[in-house]
Amino acid sequence: MHTEIKSLSELSQRLDHLVFNILVDIYFEVKRKWYQLRYPNLTLVKGVKLKGSLKISGSVKVKIDSGSRIRKRVKIFGSGEVTVGKNVSLNGSLIGCQKAVSINDDCLISNCYLLDTDYHNLEPHLRHAPPGPKVTAPIVIERNVWIGANATVMKGVCVGENSVIGLGSVVRKSIPPNVVVIGNPQQIVKSLLPESQSIISCS
Repeated sequence: MHTEIKSLSELSQRLDHLVFNILVDIYFEVKRKWYQLRYPNLTLVKGVKLKGSLKISGSVKVKIDSGSRIRKRVKIFGSGEVTVGKNVSLNGSLIGCQKAVSINDDCLISNCYLLDTDYHNLEPHLRHAPPGPKVTAPIVIERNVWIGANATVMKGVCVGENSVIGLGSVVRKSIPPNVVVIGNPQQIVKSLLPESQSIISCS
């Protein structure tokens, strides 16, 4: 009798868990469709989970692939194209995109700044003129990169696979795969490879 009661209790718990998961999936699916209706230039592949909120400004085109999570408040603005791969966590990030920002699969992107443009010309006599071609350059974040809180990744930067950018860092030059970078100016402080393997530059 005791065994039967235990079995019924376990079955009830499993059913409760199943029902809960179904309701959670329905919630995320409804939220995903609502955001796509709100922002015509936004593509959220089925399976994206919006735990936080998403704000898109300007004519920027955004595609976020399946399994990715939006946490806290993520802001994306500009007139370029942002692509986010599978199983990416965007946790309060701010992305300014005038040309292209590409975030590959499995990345952890915290409340940092990704800015592919300076918005103004560097030359003093041209600062009030329309931005020239040197002002903007694409950003590429390769697979499984972790970018810490309050870090800034600037135009033209490629961050290599598996690398880590420490909190508060300012990244102005491309980073090779499998390293830890901190500071302003940026500096490599650790390799994530065995000592027998060399660091290959980000392409």
